[in-house]
Amino acid sequence: MNATLSKGMNNNCMDSAFMFCVNPDYLNDLADKNREAYSQAEPFPHIIIDNFLPETVLDKVLEQFPKPELIDWQKFDAAQEKKLASKSELQIAEAIRLLLYQLNSSTFIKFLEQLTGIDGIIPDPHFEGGGLHQIEKGGYLKIHADFNRNKKLRLDRRLNLLLYLNKDWQEEYGGHFEMWDKDMTKCHKKILPIFNRCVIFSTTDFSYHGHPEPLTCPEGWTRKSLALYYYSNGRPSEEISGAHSTLFRAKPEEKLAQKPSSLKILKTISNKLIPPIFIDAKNYLSNQLLSHKH
Repeated sequence: MNATLSKGMNNNCMDSAFMFCVNPDYLNDLADKNREAYSQAEPFPHIIIDNFLPETVLDKVLEQFPKPELIDWQKFDAAQEKKLASKSELQIAEAIRLLLYQLNSSTFIKFLEQLTGIDGIIPDPHFEGGGLHQIEKGGYLKIHADFNRNKKLRLDRRLNLLLYLNKDWQEEYGGHFEMWDKDMTKCHKKILPIFNRCVIFSTTDFSYHGHPEPLTCPEGWTRKSLALYYYSNGRPSEEISGAHSTLFRAKPEEKLAQKPSSLKILKTISNKLIPPIFIDAKNYLSNQLLSHKH
């Protein structure tokens, strides 16, 4: 077995690509080598890992990745985003589904905790907002900060993992993943979404990121990725704010048709200045009033 194949795969799970298991030794080593770089990265904690998993596994995933017309995708077609996302685990082929399960496994969660320093990470078995993403020529996702609460699980969103599946992807095709500072004055990173490149980053109200420029790949090509989101029960007090959906932000000299209002942005910032005990008290009183009404 060559080194590339064995690095990300457990020897007990190597009968086929469908029996893939993440290798704890490989992941432990990866976390130890990159935890400092992760915490110090700008404009927010992140890491970019090339050749992340065995190519044989991702070749099978790419082979089974559905074309735009083959499944009932969730379609986003608005001023802020133009992309496709999978709706249900049942739409996802076996090799892809099993990889997603591995990236939600206890072994992989331990790796994320070691890498990021976030304790008590909880995966999302429903892949809410995640799973398979696909962007066709001309598509984009404007710069934004993600929704911060999972309503179903009642948990705080803490991490994103993006795994790109685009072979022979050229600079001129675009599709770069961009990371911006909290004041939206500067793009710190532009990352080409090449095959087997993984990006992991911490999510807060100010971790602004996206794929803002329309895709210029050849006709018939698409920008493919897997997306997984991770949560915790609570978060640091300085990161606490009211629950919100995706917060889109305009780049300098850019206008968005429905960018968040100044009032909404001020509310998000002011919530950060209120001690968590007062937010908890407000929520408790609101719930009490509702219960009396019913």
